[in-house]
Amino acid sequence: MNVGLKTPILPAGEPAAAAAAHSLGEGGLVAFPTETVYGLGADATNPAAIARLYQAKGRPAFNPLIAHVGDISAARQIARFDDAAMALAEAFWPGPLTLVLPKTEGCAVAELATAGLDTVAIRIPAHPVARDILRLFGRPVAAPSANLSGHVSPTTAAHVESDLSGRIDLIVDGGAVAVGVESTIVGCFDQPMLLRPGGLARTEIERVLGRALLQPPVDADSDSGQPLAPGMLASHYAPRARVRLHADRIEPGEALLAFGLGAISGIDAASAVMNLSARGDLAEAAANLFGFLRALDAKGVRTIAVMPIPDEGLGEAINDRLRRAAVGRE
Repeated sequence: MNVGLKTPILPAGEPAAAAAAHSLGEGGLVAFPTETVYGLGADATNPAAIARLYQAKGRPAFNPLIAHVGDISAARQIARFDDAAMALAEAFWPGPLTLVLPKTEGCAVAELATAGLDTVAIRIPAHPVARDILRLFGRPVAAPSANLSGHVSPTTAAHVESDLSGRIDLIVDGGAVAVGVESTIVGCFDQPMLLRPGGLARTEIERVLGRALLQPPVDADSDSGQPLAPGMLASHYAPRARVRLHADRIEPGEALLAFGLGAISGIDAASAVMNLSARGDLAEAAANLFGFLRALDAKGVRTIAVMPIPDEGLGEAINDRLRRAAVGRE
């Protein structure tokens, strides 16, 4: 990694996948698309590579990382599955679900990647580019979102470049991602627990389990202690601008992040307006969320006012990310 030099960007394809796998094997840092957001990959078994990843992101070292693997067989080499975990894996992998599971005795994932916990977070991504890289590399890849820690997550290669060019070794450009919010995280403890809402709706998970997911302890969602899973810090996904939630009117000079076609007072005074989904589609809104936050932030606005978004289905994940973006800024 040559800090200050522009990071090369390769279009997705066999040469890019081969270059990515080679770089990972050399301890390099590679950004690549998943179906959720772009991930910043490092060899999950290499403590030095994980340390470089934390440094590149400016990420707190107590915040654990998700290990991405190519198939369930690889996942079972590093984690122990009970019946509930296996049911979820078979139903939703590959896809936007991360499971937090007890480590196997011979778990190869570095302690630094699991933040010293006795559990490991695992996902099998569905994106063909990510899967090609994992297949060629053949080991778990730790891959948090490919942005500076706490910034808005990247949904295009250009977003990655704006945050991390010169800090990482390679960016693989696979176009815009499909889901647009991070994976849902379920802790497979004595009873399954929803640790982070995300690209897979709670209702789908509960349908497979045949029971409700538990909620995490109230003190598990703060910036003061060690989180149970990635993405649980209270202040996260934050643009530079102040974020004002549940806006029913626009103050002069504010930017508006809209949803649907509902009327809102003062819209003529908005410095900019972007609509997550004019037709009120939560999947479309999730896919647009981080890109629109970045676009409004790039305009140099001081405040982004956000219209109310239904807290159902993917709306739960969208509102979770918006609340974290607003911490300390409302």
